[in-house]
Amino acid sequence: MQEATKGRKCTVAGIIPARWGSTRFPGKPLHLIAGKPLVRHVWERCSECRELDRVIVATDDDRIAECVRGFGGEVVMTSTEHPTGTDRLAEVMRLYPEFTHAINIQGDEPLIDPGLIDELCTVLRNDSGCEMVTAANPLAPGAVEASDPNVVKVVLDLAGRALYFSRSLIPFPRAEVPGLEYYRHKGIYGYSKEFLFRFVEWPPSLLERAESLEQLRALENGVRIQVVVTEDDSPGIDTPEQARILHQRLLS
Repeated sequence: MQEATKGRKCTVAGIIPARWGSTRFPGKPLHLIAGKPLVRHVWERCSECRELDRVIVATDDDRIAECVRGFGGEVVMTSTEHPTGTDRLAEVMRLYPEFTHAINIQGDEPLIDPGLIDELCTVLRNDSGCEMVTAANPLAPGAVEASDPNVVKVVLDLAGRALYFSRSLIPFPRAEVPGLEYYRHKGIYGYSKEFLFRFVEWPPSLLERAESLEQLRALENGVRIQVVVTEDDSPGIDTPEQARILHQRLLS
């Protein structure tokens, strides 16, 4: 990980929101996988990045904070009242005026590709007009994940920007169209600081509430979201069973 450089126009913080109270998996950030807590796996991946100026874990739980400090990570204690990880991210960014951009890295993706995080940083550095960037990987329309509402799908315009995100399969395959791609959305986001602060002030939008997808708030407010297409299809950990499967995979 590079040290922050004085005078750089674009400085990027990698922030990992980590909370204790997951409905499906309480205490998930500290769950041991192959001998390490989940949050440490994610932090170590981020620490391999070359384009992040700093990696910070944002949490509202003393147990998580103590764990992060124990393995040498930087942690910021945040409010317990935040409805989303994005709100937690914004609180951290207000504490660091030196950062111009932030990458929101999900604390439950222990196999996230550091190269993908760097690619999102590069988009933000190279395009001053880009307010928000995310990622997606190709998805076979006949795959089990295609009909799974827990797997978010995205459709893109010709410039690689998001047209819509949905828990349904989009587009609906009424006709076979050669060359048509389907994409699974990956829950990683990059923002300019100014946009992030505007975003968290907007009320949850109608489509966001219908699909329970926060990124639709940005689209409904006319924001263009650039999408980086990646082959990284690393899974997130949402349940103890998924954690057990990954544990066995890493030990094999």
